Amino acid sequence: MRSRIVGTGSYLPAGVLTNFDLEKRMDTTDAWIRERTGIERRHIVAPGETTVDMAEHASRAALAAAGRSAADIDLIIVGTCTPDLVFPNAGVMLQGRLGNLGCPALGVEAACSGFIYALSLADKFIRAGEAKLALVVGAESLSKITNYNDRGTAILFGDGAGAVLLAPNAEPGILSTHLHADGSYLPLLRCTGGVSAGHAPDGDFISMAGSEVFKVAVNMLARAVDEALETNGVKRSELDWLVPHQANIRIIQATARKLEMPMDRVIVTVADHGNTSSASVPLALDIGVRDGRIKRGQLLLLEAFGGGFTWGSALIRY
Repeated sequence: MRSRIVGTGSYLPAGVLTNFDLEKRMDTTDAWIRERTGIERRHIVAPGETTVDMAEHASRAALAAAGRSAADIDLIIVGTCTPDLVFPNAGVMLQGRLGNLGCPALGVEAACSGFIYALSLADKFIRAGEAKLALVVGAESLSKITNYNDRGTAILFGDGAGAVLLAPNAEPGILSTHLHADGSYLPLLRCTGGVSAGHAPDGDFISMAGSEVFKVAVNMLARAVDEALETNGVKRSELDWLVPHQANIRIIQATARKLEMPMDRVIVTVADHGNTSSASVPLALDIGVRDGRIKRGQLLLLEAFGGGFTWGSALIRY
């Protein structure tokens, strides 16, 4: 028995921060941001709106798409690095909102790779026969840890959530997942403070060495992509869609070139959403499904790269 995606959903907060808005706050321009990142706008949570709020909206959209009830869910995994609280974890809080009490619910923190990590875990639960309907969510309120005085990071990040439902199926859906991490890269991309290490004097914000991260990300993602294809004996030409982490357009284009895939076979949402970390892959997936580009039976490659570093890929027959 394998796991297959039976429903997708996403949510973006109503607030929008455009490049022109950022022009008024720092030394930058719309043209400069678009040229280097491909980003034009990003969505920002309203005061009082949280990561779990967005996760709930995305989850209910996925349930509606699948024609299933929250009561049917028997596993919840939420990938996020911006949870509402230290504890309970975001999965438990989401479970309380949905009302399907009693099943396992957990949060996974792998930065931008959080959704791929969560998807891999849920897939293994279903293959082991321990879950019949798994809710997997990526959700982030990155605006809460973005320093809007730091041009290098302020232009990149936004908020949002995406969700999928996995169910057992005799036909392969998730063909394989591949997860990796290398903690030696911690100084290049991290949050500057926390509970145990202590809070940073000026606030706990995203810190990134942009050019160094770009070089490592492109190489690591290429390896993860090749690993997924080689494991399944799949040629690059057989892929229908690349659904990448929406970090910036240059990383997406570099990954597509390594796959020898034209950009019209890549789901790109970074212009409208910015980098939403663990939410970016399920957001892009849901958009591709709902606008009709991604169709049943097509072969998808999902990939992500996050702080720490973490990275991973998933080959999926949708």
